[in-house]
Amino acid sequence: MAGQLALVTGASRGIGAATARRMHQAGARLVRIARSDMPPLPGSLDIRADLAEVGSRLEALMQVSAQAGVPDVVVSNAGAFLLAPLAGTSDELVREQLGINVEAPIAVARHFLPSMRERGSGVHIIVGSIADWRGFAGNAAYAASKYAVRGLHDVLLEEYRGSGVRCTLVSPGPTDTAVWDPLDPDCRPDLPSRAEMLTPDDVADVICFAATRPRHVQLELVRLGPA
Repeated sequence: MAGQLALVTGASRGIGAATARRMHQAGARLVRIARSDMPPLPGSLDIRADLAEVGSRLEALMQVSAQAGVPDVVVSNAGAFLLAPLAGTSDELVREQLGINVEAPIAVARHFLPSMRERGSGVHIIVGSIADWRGFAGNAAYAASKYAVRGLHDVLLEEYRGSGVRCTLVSPGPTDTAVWDPLDPDCRPDLPSRAEMLTPDDVADVICFAATRPRHVQLELVRLGPA
């Protein structure tokens, strides 16, 4: 990825932080967007923004365009996780899930993919979830948002096929990140233990693999989980 410009959203921790670090090690120039502080990464353009909020999102995307240009690789990773039974899933919780898990990646794609098409090259990667193809109890709002993202990816795949812009959906199984902290999965028999989960680096490796395929290779979908 030497010399390529990579944008990673949700880059402050977990999969996003690991992906940005791996891409930086591979020689990419990084733009990172996150709501919270990001770990130091020399030379990275870091933007604090809430991508679920329209004004903050637009300002951040315009800043990327003005200060860095059109990315060669976009990793749409920012998202939120919710585990709640249907009866306890309020309209507000649904809106929160849709705002960051659906509206944000649509806005990111809409901002950059037309310019990528005009240039004739680019890689667009969305980080999905095992919940974008398999149902789990207590996942109503989260799964609805992730199934929607898979639908978005499928449409982008067709809209940009043959344009030089390649689209990949990476759908990982349970991954040991901070989203599990409030749930304490090691003490719950209905959840996998943290030792059984993927690591953020496992997922970052797959994302970087997708980003570095030859230009004639279209990697549409990768599903990964613990062995």
